[in-house]
Amino acid sequence: MERSDDLAAREEAAAAEQAAGIGGATPDDGLDDAERPVAEAGGGEAEGFEIAEHDLIRNASHDDGEGDPIADAFTAEVEADESGAEYGEADAEEPPDQ
Repeated sequence: MERSDDLAAREEAAAAEQAAGIGGATPDDGLDDAERPVAEAGGGEAEGFEIAEHDLIRNASHDDGEGDPIADAFTAEVEADESGAEYGEADAEEPPDQ
């Protein structure tokens, strides 16, 4: 009887492992159980804000020796240079009645 229970336990464990793999791997398989709800709710790295913040901190601290403000600067807008628009003066604010 003990042998039958051992076989049943092994088969049960193998079936559970196979069933857990249905649907393939998920990106949050390596997450801690405490972090899983945060990731499922959309928390964590989103839209690159954390990556951009990390890059800003790294660039400001010059920890890698590669902080170059000229090379890292945004390029000029081509359309702005070619614009032939003439801008008028701003409207004057009328003072309130006193």
